[in-house]
Amino acid sequence: MLTHQHLALAKERHLAGDLAGARNLYETVLAEHPAEADVMFRLGVLALQRGAYDDALAWLDRALSHAPQEARYHFARAQVLATLQRFNEAVSTYRTLLASDAASTDLWFALASTLQLSGDTHAARAAFESVVALDPAHVDALNNLGNCQRQLGDTARAEASYRHALTVQPDYVSALTNLGTLLQMRRQIDDAIALLNKAVQLMPDSPASLLNLGVALLEQRRFDEAATLLKRTLALDPQFPEAAYNLGNALHALGKRREAQAQYRSAIALDPHHADAYNNLGNVCRDLGEFESALDAFDAALRARPAFVAACNNAGNLMRTLHRTADAETLFRAALSIDPDHSVSHNNLGNVLKDSGALDEGIVHYRRAVQSDPDNVVAHSNLAYALTFQAENGEAAFDECRRWSARHEAPLRTTREPHANDRNAHRRLRIGYVSPDFRDHCQSLFTVPLLSHHDHDQFEIYCYASVERTDTLTQRIAAYADVWRDVHGLDDNRLAQQIRADGIDILVDLAMHMADGRPLLFARKPAPVQVAWLAYPGTTGLDAIDYRLTDPRLDPSSNDHLYSERSLRLPDSFWCYDPLTDQPVVNALPALTAGHLTFGCLNNPCKLTDRTLGMWAAVLREVPHAQLLLMAPAGKARENLAARMERQGIDVQRVRFVPFRPRAEYLRTYHEIDIGLDTFPYNGHTTSLDSLWMGVPVITRVGETAVGRAGMSQLFNLGLSELATHSDDAFVRLAVELGANLPRLAGLRQTLRSRMEQSPLMDGARFAGHVESVCRQIWQSWCA
Repeated sequence: MLTHQHLALAKERHLAGDLAGARNLYETVLAEHPAEADVMFRLGVLALQRGAYDDALAWLDRALSHAPQEARYHFARAQVLATLQRFNEAVSTYRTLLASDAASTDLWFALASTLQLSGDTHAARAAFESVVALDPAHVDALNNLGNCQRQLGDTARAEASYRHALTVQPDYVSALTNLGTLLQMRRQIDDAIALLNKAVQLMPDSPASLLNLGVALLEQRRFDEAATLLKRTLALDPQFPEAAYNLGNALHALGKRREAQAQYRSAIALDPHHADAYNNLGNVCRDLGEFESALDAFDAALRARPAFVAACNNAGNLMRTLHRTADAETLFRAALSIDPDHSVSHNNLGNVLKDSGALDEGIVHYRRAVQSDPDNVVAHSNLAYALTFQAENGEAAFDECRRWSARHEAPLRTTREPHANDRNAHRRLRIGYVSPDFRDHCQSLFTVPLLSHHDHDQFEIYCYASVERTDTLTQRIAAYADVWRDVHGLDDNRLAQQIRADGIDILVDLAMHMADGRPLLFARKPAPVQVAWLAYPGTTGLDAIDYRLTDPRLDPSSNDHLYSERSLRLPDSFWCYDPLTDQPVVNALPALTAGHLTFGCLNNPCKLTDRTLGMWAAVLREVPHAQLLLMAPAGKARENLAARMERQGIDVQRVRFVPFRPRAEYLRTYHEIDIGLDTFPYNGHTTSLDSLWMGVPVITRVGETAVGRAGMSQLFNLGLSELATHSDDAFVRLAVELGANLPRLAGLRQTLRSRMEQSPLMDGARFAGHVESVCRQIWQSWCA
């Protein structure tokens, strides 16, 4: 009688969760009845609950030795085997039991769960389907069936399974979460957030539910809300690496780079193999200018996940920033060896090849990028821009820009709304400038003269700065604006809304298809009048861009058919230049002491086409003791350029290369050059103005396109049109003649800087007045 009381009390303690007390009582009963299989079974279950899996297996084996036909014991033993990851034995046991009890949903569910854990997703799906066939309201089976279907790529059936489970049990958190993340994957983000939010309401202290909602809010760019949720997640579970990682993402997006950096490092401390955290740590270190730390982080990401394409690309882009082009090319090619159709990798490889002077091969990769992903806007812009370096007429670039418009602009036309701006033709106008380059960048040499001379009584100046890393020049430019907006964290849609809310009358783009431009912003037409100027000299191809600024030398009216915009010709020059320094000073003509003439060109190697090299080869043949000074990165890129030069007949022993340099050192390089040789069909633009500022005359070859007529426009404004030639032979003859006239060269060297300062090319007030006059005219046209 006492034994029965002990057993009853043991069961009671067991059900109450007093595992230690239950075990003592079970063992007391077993001491009196050593062959009591049911007590052995219960001790096995208790050991399983305690995590003592080997003990559990031993007790269940003893129970089965006394009752080998007892299905319960076999079932419990199979559960222990599955927990010990002895999946084949567990599955075999379940199948044996099902042979005798094929209608048991418990057996089918246990089999399905084990198969799912073992990775046999097809078999698991079939077993869960058997559970659902026996019990259509089995929500756990429906949920797990959805997970299997999703893993196998059948997202439509997965969605149906999750929804079926929620029909049975609307507050089933797992199904709400799984359906929410599935819809998030499909970009149905609003529906996803509604489901994930309901899951959080049902389980407000569930770190997993909070994390999923936080990640979805990140995708919807609701960064503040996401950060709040993810901080709460970490408060509930400080050891949750995914929460720290995603909090880092939210903080990074909010511009809180140091805090983001700390969270990524926290995620890595919790999970030393977290490749994504290493990768994003590299990104934030790069943004902070901590380049060595960034490279270390990308390297760790690739060690943790050798086939990590994104990390290859991020490391490659940083190498490109550091002018380590050979290393960048290696990384991009490594990414393509992992995924040969990866559009971003093709685009990035195209960039580094273009930088290295391998323009034709770069264009091949831009085309591959667009073919692999027709929605890759950046690659398509890069392709359109690269064609301007290659083509001697504007047709190819125009056609590509129109294809760009058809692909990327056309879907946004239906989103445009009417503009309610006051149609007073004479009121103070709001002019907005959009640029990623309000910083220490060559574009600032042209924005500063304009922005610093605007008439603020007539024009209210807004600057929309998409600047990734601000600097002291950013602060200087900001002081010229009536309203300065840091919009780096805004996507194109939100920025368009901001511009509309600001009531901008004329919106001016300063980058377009160049690096970090925002053509999709302008495609939304946030302002009634939109104008392209400065960085991108060709057509944008966008219907939403009404006008482009140019000048009569860059664009004769015969070129108008090559632009989707109307060309507005400023009276003097497309450019107004300020070197932003008076150092270094102009030196004496180097040929006077060097004993030989030095021709030079410090343009990007992408402009050094075979046509250009051929002209230069002819010059060097005619001036046998002259040398040539070029700018090109060291390594494979320089070797390839040298090989191309040799094929065009240039003796590379007469060529000296310098690397890319900071601006002060770059300008000092002109101290070594007597005559600048321009490139063709894409002339030097900023580099030519720099050269002239440093007293180095530039001989240019005039082409058909705006980019090929830059030298002529600049020289015209200096009264030096005689240095602009209209054929290859004339280019060579002029270089030879000028090189033979050292007194003229010396005179030019000493007078060019003052000539620049007194010309329209450096008259900021005059230039601003011309731009303002044009703005007033086009505003009056819109009002009319």
